[in-house]
Amino acid sequence: MRSRRVFFIILGVILLAEYYSFIVVRSAIRNIPNPWRIVVLGFYIVMTILAWLSIFFFRRIDWAHVPHLLRNIYVAFTLGFFVGKLFILLIMLIDDVRRIIMWLIHFFIPAGNQAATAFVSKGMSRSLFLKQLALIVGGTWLGAFVYGISNRYKYRLRNVSLKFDSLPAAFKGLKIAQISDLHTGSFDNHEAVAHGLQSLMNEKPDIIFFTGDLVNNHSEEVDEKYQQLYVQLKAPLGVYSILGNHDYGDYAAWPTPEDKKQNLQKLKDMQASFGWHMLNNEHTVLQRGNDSIAIVGVENWSAKANFPKHGDLKKACDGLDKNISFKILLSHDPSHWDAQVRTGYQDIQLTLSGHTHGMQFGIEIPGFKWSPIKYMYNKWAGLYKEGSQYLYVNRGFGFLGYPGRLGIMPEITVIELV
Repeated sequence: MRSRRVFFIILGVILLAEYYSFIVVRSAIRNIPNPWRIVVLGFYIVMTILAWLSIFFFRRIDWAHVPHLLRNIYVAFTLGFFVGKLFILLIMLIDDVRRIIMWLIHFFIPAGNQAATAFVSKGMSRSLFLKQLALIVGGTWLGAFVYGISNRYKYRLRNVSLKFDSLPAAFKGLKIAQISDLHTGSFDNHEAVAHGLQSLMNEKPDIIFFTGDLVNNHSEEVDEKYQQLYVQLKAPLGVYSILGNHDYGDYAAWPTPEDKKQNLQKLKDMQASFGWHMLNNEHTVLQRGNDSIAIVGVENWSAKANFPKHGDLKKACDGLDKNISFKILLSHDPSHWDAQVRTGYQDIQLTLSGHTHGMQFGIEIPGFKWSPIKYMYNKWAGLYKEGSQYLYVNRGFGFLGYPGRLGIMPEITVIELV
């Protein structure tokens, strides 16, 4: 019942946004000669229909056979179109509230009152201004989402230095490289991906962690040319990986359950062929001289109802030497940290996650960051600390859905333990 109510509220908001957007566009072209006015209005209606069709038929379209550039522009345009209209709705609602206030003033104050008449006449000019402002703001958002396509391979290297009193002396200065959420099936520029991975290797990390979502759905997304890139990821202490929610194939239709199971096994075998050590609810111990640290990896585990709970942290820690004073956990979904790690595993000093992508959209300036994803995940990008435990959420190397980045850039993380 609640989900149905939420659906109708969202649908109502979208329809209201469509209504106001139509009014704004019609007002903007009212002085254009009639034949051209009909052409412009018709073009707007056609674009609106195409945007709606993308919602209803997105999962039925075989995007693999659509040219990448056309697909990217279409998806970015659709998202920008809807977001722009939501801002038009916001501005026009403000205008309507102002109109109601003016109507009340006009109703209760005598018609001969010059001050009231002047206020109402000024209100008319404000109404025109707000319509023009709404059109500009809506168009700006549309343009911004299309522009964001150009940011999808602008990898940002983020360096983090963390101090731990419990870190064994032999591991001080350990340099960790983390990437997450490759989503290989979304890539359309092999050279750009190669450049990003090379920038990771240029950092000469001691160990590399990949925290899940190698593909969108299918193992076939990692074709030979990308396999050749991933096999080049090497580090003295090895490359370790875990599964993300997309790796299980839960968002695709499979002929049989066995096909889905085989797809997952292919992904596991593929990562083994890269030389990556996958940790599926298990741990490994790294040794330097007489000192050691533990790397713990779990399958996807989320505190959110829409995502699977395949992970088993208890199983992953079973048999772990209690004398090991420092542990790193790889867990794809950052909601796992608050739900289980902080409450029941205070001896895990550092958790590395991904999953959110920072929603690929938001604002990041020194001292401030914001994205709509924060209303679903309170820990959604960057470094978090509670007591003596740290969580780092990688913003993702790849992209999914929206084929771009707007404000939240793709990330390569280098963490040094001191």
